[in-house]
Amino acid sequence: MNRVCLLLILFGMLMPAVLSAQTLKFSDFDREDTRDMNFDIIGRLNNKILVYKNVRWKHKISVYDNDMNTVKTVNLDFVPEKTFNVDFVAYPDFFYVIYQFQKKNTLHCMVVKMNDNAEKMDEPVEVDTTRIPVMANNKIYAVIHSEDRQRIMIFKIQTRYQKFDMVSLLFDKDFKLVSKNRYVTDFNERRENCDNFTLGNDGTFIFSHETQSGNRDYTSMLDLVMLSPSQNIPVYQKIDLEEKFIDDVHLKVDNLNNRYIINTFYYKKNRGSIEGLYTCIWDRDKSGPFASQFTEFGDSLRDEAKRSGLLRFAFDNYFIRQVIVKKDGGFILAAEDYTSDTRGSNNTWNRYDYLYNPYYPSNGYYYYNPYMGYYRPYSSFNNQSSTRYYCENILVLSINKNGKPEWSRIIQKDQFADDEENFLSFSTMIFSGEIHFLFNNDRKNQIVTDQGISPNGTIKRNPTLKSKEKGYEFMPSLSKQIGSGQLIIPCAYRGNLCFAKVEF
Repeated sequence: MNRVCLLLILFGMLMPAVLSAQTLKFSDFDREDTRDMNFDIIGRLNNKILVYKNVRWKHKISVYDNDMNTVKTVNLDFVPEKTFNVDFVAYPDFFYVIYQFQKKNTLHCMVVKMNDNAEKMDEPVEVDTTRIPVMANNKIYAVIHSEDRQRIMIFKIQTRYQKFDMVSLLFDKDFKLVSKNRYVTDFNERRENCDNFTLGNDGTFIFSHETQSGNRDYTSMLDLVMLSPSQNIPVYQKIDLEEKFIDDVHLKVDNLNNRYIINTFYYKKNRGSIEGLYTCIWDRDKSGPFASQFTEFGDSLRDEAKRSGLLRFAFDNYFIRQVIVKKDGGFILAAEDYTSDTRGSNNTWNRYDYLYNPYYPSNGYYYYNPYMGYYRPYSSFNNQSSTRYYCENILVLSINKNGKPEWSRIIQKDQFADDEENFLSFSTMIFSGEIHFLFNNDRKNQIVTDQGISPNGTIKRNPTLKSKEKGYEFMPSLSKQIGSGQLIIPCAYRGNLCFAKVEF
């Protein structure tokens, strides 16, 4: 039975009292919906809310109505047991399921179209296969889609024998093949890194290519790589770093203004401390930089951002989490102070390992959806060491279309948890002309703080989100906005997982 919590709050202590309400509706859960379950919030389709769930070899989709009542649960019997990745591309009345499984030494990538009742509209179709050697990495396929969802890309990358071997398949909305490309080049796995794989509305495949001068150095060279549907070979465009070092590169497509926005923290010397933010806005039509700007962080901002220690170390644990593009070509950037501490181990927190070592605990063995966040089932690491994760202050920067800062704000928060990160960090929701930052700020994770930032940088503390019934722990960083003022937030309740629909 659904539990509905109506929260009555007053807006502002110095303003006339205005009655406001937030409606919170929780889904049911069955005994299989434990905290060991992986999940993906597919979205809203024809006034139904669909959630994918996976426990070991079982795959299913739960269909909920607007009140989060369970309409039906459909077992995905066509998905084999040895399935590694399951991705979704959703539309208003149907969605695609793209999954990858292994049979002997061959990987199969399949797609099936389903309706809002989680029923197959067609039989699964094989879109690609790959033969792999014994003991090779079998998670090689990735799925991305354009912002308008008119283009879908499946690509695979293998790095073996100092070679970078990439195959990309571009499809339209009806999943008809538009183009297929294969690109092979020399590649030093120890000093080179490709990341930020993104698809523009025009079908252009974009990603970043970083090069380090040494095995333990920060990035000293950066390329923007572009492959349009009409090209056979990607185009590399060198980004001028002015002899500075960078890390944590973040790439965002500005489809409205035909630009690519690159943001990264920069250093004046290798393995030094973060000096500030480098922004490059690349003009696609002119094939050159529209703006390039190094923004140094001042002492007043550093003093507000740091939790402890010297000012020059204030931003050394900050990582770029999100970039929201504005209509005029500017953007809002949010970065977070993040560290971890593993007890019973000789390994200490290291920014380099977190960014570049795929075996570092914070980077591996996750069920990942690039349009949400990470979810790691509780106690998925079975070892004797204990890791405490810290997610602290949020840096919010407003950058204009020329790459120059307009204002900066620090949202204060103090979060930590042992052995799991699911209740930490934050999510954003755009509603009523504000960007709402949602995060847990109490030790029991039962109250969600909502701080809104207006276009001019004014911070407003909105009413907190909480349930009248005790025991619900929210995971705001894994939430998904499904409509104007509507959000789905995963919750833990007595060892089980459920989902809350929030209407603001």
